Amino acid sequence: MTSWNLTGLRTEQALSRYSTYEIGGEARFVGTPRSQEQLRELLEQAYRRGIEPTFFGGGSNMLFPDRPDPDALFLTTREMVDFKLEGDRLVVSSGMPMSMLAVIGYGLGISDFDFAFLLPGTVGGGVYMNAKYFDRHISDTLVNVHYVDLQRPSGIQTLGREACGFGYKQSVFQDNSSNWLIVGAEFKLSSTSREAVSLLALPEWIALREGKLPPTRLPEFASHFIGWLEDKEGEKGEDSALAPLRKVVQDRVGKMHFTYPSCGSVFKNDYTVGEPIGKLADRLHLRGVQRGNARISPVHGNVIQNIGGAKAADVIELIHHVQDAFDRHYGFVPEPEVVVIEGKSSSYRR
Repeated sequence: MTSWNLTGLRTEQALSRYSTYEIGGEARFVGTPRSQEQLRELLEQAYRRGIEPTFFGGGSNMLFPDRPDPDALFLTTREMVDFKLEGDRLVVSSGMPMSMLAVIGYGLGISDFDFAFLLPGTVGGGVYMNAKYFDRHISDTLVNVHYVDLQRPSGIQTLGREACGFGYKQSVFQDNSSNWLIVGAEFKLSSTSREAVSLLALPEWIALREGKLPPTRLPEFASHFIGWLEDKEGEKGEDSALAPLRKVVQDRVGKMHFTYPSCGSVFKNDYTVGEPIGKLADRLHLRGVQRGNARISPVHGNVIQNIGGAKAADVIELIHHVQDAFDRHYGFVPEPEVVVIEGKSSSYRR
């Protein structure tokens, strides 16, 4: 892997730049394709060299290693952003920012994607995890998922919603994470009350087409979309369609979701227990517990923050600390939601 010369391939990249955790050592190769053709070329070159890529989207649910494998290819779809309207369906590429779904929905005059506002990941990552906010899931309006099967690299495969195995933060794509790469999704819209041509003129959409992606760092990401909302409120005045988005801002900013680098919730809730992981952690006085420069949030027991220069090892140590505490006091071990990528000499245990 010494003579790669491909569009969409970057070398000597700090993985911390690609993660909302802002954690991760220098990777020798990072693939950033902007099209399915570039993606195909990168995958062909990787497998010709016997390399199995590590896939990710916006890096909002990933913990990258402090010492990445020097012969690994980290491949992100975050620059694959495109969409089109086909009747009552919205077809988007996997790199589309989740929050842009809310912007697109507003442009179409529908509330289908209000729940996605201020979610920092991509649509591909959202489908992979069946992203949710309160009682809404990305799978609610999903029709089809388009993906590449690395065992059948001849073309794009399509899976209907019912075959995706969606559950709470669960999908069939997690069971096939080594071979299936989501490249797009189709959503059925409740209506299309505005003309598509006006949507294509959205400044946010034009910026995406020009390669100007929303910031990865959480404070700047939040400011980007909150600024968009404030501009719309200034233009429209009292607009009931913007009220749900303002409520999202009040909730998520109030919980300090964007104050420090993090991945959001670290553990999946276990609904057989009856209470969220955060509340159970509060009973064990886990808020504020710190290892190195990683800290359990002082306002949310299910969030581990990077308070400045944290290492993956610091976060993993806190994950183990929480799991051990839960095992001792509650008799179960919470399952991580964050995807921990093992690096050189890594010894993460789930």
